[in-house]
Amino acid sequence: MTVRWGILGAGWIVQTATAQALRDAPSAHLAAVAARDISRAETLEPDRAYSDYATLIDDESIDAVYIALANDQHAPWIHRAIDAGKHVLCEKPLTLSAADTQAAFDAARAAGVELVEAAWSMWHPRMRRVTDLVSSGEIGAIRNFLGTFTFDGVPEGNYRLDPQMGGGALLDIGIYPLHALIGCAPTWAPHNIAKETIDGGLGVDMTTKARLTTETGSRASIVASFSMPESQRLSIEADGGTIRITDDQAFTTWRQPTSLMIDDHVENFPETDAYRDMFEAVSGRILGRSDWLLDPSASVRVATIVDALR
Repeated sequence: MTVRWGILGAGWIVQTATAQALRDAPSAHLAAVAARDISRAETLEPDRAYSDYATLIDDESIDAVYIALANDQHAPWIHRAIDAGKHVLCEKPLTLSAADTQAAFDAARAAGVELVEAAWSMWHPRMRRVTDLVSSGEIGAIRNFLGTFTFDGVPEGNYRLDPQMGGGALLDIGIYPLHALIGCAPTWAPHNIAKETIDGGLGVDMTTKARLTTETGSRASIVASFSMPESQRLSIEADGGTIRITDDQAFTTWRQPTSLMIDDHVENFPETDAYRDMFEAVSGRILGRSDWLLDPSASVRVATIVDALR
């Protein structure tokens, strides 16, 4: 038995990664794709291609919808899909505020459907190992957390540079280290925030650097940037040990072997496609299995921290 999926949007991430990952997931089937340019939808070879999103949502044969649109379009189409009785997997950030994120989960709960934020790195086995190790208390409470996701250059005209479309580095890539932090410490909440934001003149943050401290003294440093050299670092100092990812691909490792330093010990992980793992897990839950999913409370907590930083 498989879940019949429809995709809203046929942009870069769908063309290069997620459509194929969905096909590769044993419990998922790519039934339809909708794009403003129908030829882009057709190139993905779904059973059906549509030139508008509403037609796909209204297709009664579709069980679940994956939303891969610009950030400002997430919330409206989440609600439209939920109202049609569809399960929803939506790209990060789920919405543009904690209030809208909570409202979306409330709507999904009331409708009896799954709603999941597609923070795909959280399904990677290495990241699951990191978050399980810390959240279980095995290495004690977090003292210092460092997460960076930076790269230099976003194409002119891209929605990431448009404040009306939910642009900015924090919303686009700062989400990744924040999800790792909350995955490690689900109740973690900042008491003090020190931040530096660099605006490139377009009304969005090209760089956000933040230092967050809890009431108990646990510290987290987050860096997200569209204008710094490429860096994806993750390191955690806890009461009982340290964890480090040393390959500078902490959040976007894709189809390659990985490793993790736990104190002086190295753990190795075989190559995988975390996008595929994500689609399989969400499909499994829809089919009644107990596959792990990103908890709604994690998405709300991350959105709450983003609100505070913005």
